[in-house]
Amino acid sequence: MLLKIIAIDIVLSGDNAVVIAMATRNLPKQQQNKAIFIGTAGAVILRILFATIIVYLLKIPYVNVIGGALLLLIAYKVLAEEEEEAHVKASTGLIAAVGTIIMADAVMSLDNVVAVAGAADGHLGLIALGVAVSIPIMIFGSKFIVKAMHKYAWIAYIGAGILAWTAGEMILKDKGFTEFLHIEHGPVTYLISAILTILVLFLGYAHNKKVEANKIHKIG
Repeated sequence: MLLKIIAIDIVLSGDNAVVIAMATRNLPKQQQNKAIFIGTAGAVILRILFATIIVYLLKIPYVNVIGGALLLLIAYKVLAEEEEEAHVKASTGLIAAVGTIIMADAVMSLDNVVAVAGAADGHLGLIALGVAVSIPIMIFGSKFIVKAMHKYAWIAYIGAGILAWTAGEMILKDKGFTEFLHIEHGPVTYLISAILTILVLFLGYAHNKKVEANKIHKIG
């Protein structure tokens, strides 16, 4: 479960590293590391706080279904949508840079927090540990990860598959939903999660093939 949380964090946090680089690029060298450290610490605290709130919200009937549906959409977007460039104004002061990092991370990390809360199955300690472990990995390794995802398309498919499977688990954890459908936890729930995962991967693959075909057509 911890490895799943870390994997989700890494897959969904690549663009956050771009924000950090953009926000601190005009700072003096000696202040850059300080801004990154303080800003990241603030971002970690906010993520854990948001995830904690969502964990409690997920106890409300049918909220798991909504969260799972949102996560399915996120899984599809990981495959089917290009990452948008981060237009972040470079800050010249330490406090301004820290504020930019924290605010941008909070705005950009809703998908991340929902996914982590779903994967953690209500274990707040795992959320905190997963975020604490994955954030440093994201900061120091995200550029490599993003390059690898562009070079090796299958990495993105693995990440999307993890997200889609987690979404299926979230939806089928909702007692109100499973009682409504008269489904008990077991082989049927695993089959439904597998179908949802395959469907998301197929739709993402089909979309990408269509985009590639359109590009070739325009070049031709």
